[in-house]
Amino acid sequence: MATVLLSGASAERRVPAASPGHEERLDGGRLLAFSTIALPVYAAQMPLGVYLPAIYAQHYGVPLALLGTIFLIERLWGTLADPIIGALSDRTRSRFGRRRTWIAAGGLVFGLSGLLLFFPLAKVTPLYLGLVLFAFYLGWSMIQIPYLAWSGEISGGYHERTRVVTYQTVVGSASLLIVLVLPTIVDQLRPGDAALKLGAMGGMILLTLLPGLVLTLRAFPEPPLPALPSRRLSIVATTRLVLGNRLLLRVLASDFAVTLGQSIRGALFVFFVSLYMGLPQWASGLFLLQFVFGIAAGPIWMRIARRFGKHRTAVAGELVQVAINLGLLLVVPGELPLLLALTIVQGLAQGSGNLMLRAMVADVADRHRLDTGEDRAALFFSVFSISIKAAMAVAIGVALPLVAWAGFDPAAAHNSPRALHALLLVFALGPALSHLVSAALIHGFPLDEAAHADIRRALDARDASLAS
Repeated sequence: MATVLLSGASAERRVPAASPGHEERLDGGRLLAFSTIALPVYAAQMPLGVYLPAIYAQHYGVPLALLGTIFLIERLWGTLADPIIGALSDRTRSRFGRRRTWIAAGGLVFGLSGLLLFFPLAKVTPLYLGLVLFAFYLGWSMIQIPYLAWSGEISGGYHERTRVVTYQTVVGSASLLIVLVLPTIVDQLRPGDAALKLGAMGGMILLTLLPGLVLTLRAFPEPPLPALPSRRLSIVATTRLVLGNRLLLRVLASDFAVTLGQSIRGALFVFFVSLYMGLPQWASGLFLLQFVFGIAAGPIWMRIARRFGKHRTAVAGELVQVAINLGLLLVVPGELPLLLALTIVQGLAQGSGNLMLRAMVADVADRHRLDTGEDRAALFFSVFSISIKAAMAVAIGVALPLVAWAGFDPAAAHNSPRALHALLLVFALGPALSHLVSAALIHGFPLDEAAHADIRRALDARDASLAS
């Protein structure tokens, strides 16, 4: 019978692998420890998507259009690094582990480049920012891709995988809450001190990195290596493999759309609240409120998915997001109540689509392993990560130049009504359309709980036959 490892490196225990009728529950304490690397990784997303563009534009004088171009290029670079790291991680043979090796090395690169990014030199040039972001995204990929693949390997259960992702999402949301509290406190104590705000967020990321690495790397042993490594594929063959997997492409496209909507909202949130609404004192506080409710939302969506399945839950979450963003068209500058209500509902819906779609990638990887006999989990998660980073890049690379083309200038004392109206339209309609597309793409996804149960039975039978 196939088995799933549930113990740490110091003491190992084997339990039966998840079966269609009964999924063995992973220990909650170990899951929590395994999820701690999400603290620095998730915490870095918020400054990169929301605060860094605004701070580097307003405080360090990097032109807005050039800033959007730099972030676009760097995130596209991240999309190139991800599949390379994914393929290398799948083929790595090491006593330390094929996932652990990459996560530990990535932590070093991530930490050193993060120090330069969040505590920049007095003179910041576009070249300096570009080089530091290059290294930061490389370290991020070296941690994230093997970690996501490992997350899908510690359990084969359909719902247990959702539980693993939920733990990571809740821990990640908690880290976002912390990183949002810090600029709120800075706004109250030292209004306008952008360098202090940047340093506070960077300090939190760097201080949680080492404990997160230690706890995550010791939480679970890696599953046994495949008897044979996956075939080494050329770039052309890898591209063909990905493009030929229709299930993976649907998940990728749906996630690209949902992340695009979230990233457009994130990139323009500070501008919208501060300059369109005329409530700069509420910019950090509203983001903070959103993620307070986001922490509570993870277990709620997990229960919904257990009842209705992952893809149906993802569709429901995306349609809720459409309604929320269309509601932004009704807000009136200077009036807080409606914006406050929409922010709370946004928090409850936050990440619902991402959570389900990420859990579905491991199921698609199981389908591929059954069909081909090859474990391509890290490669699949690397391509999934590409959809996330590409969407974030497109959001900043398109949304910022678009509002700038309409005449919006974040550094100007006053913006014209036309420019502010354009900011509202991009902020509201961009995410609404993106979430609608995401729901349409994942509607009717064929790999549900019953289909995955058949896949796991076939894989368990084949693995048992090979073991004997």
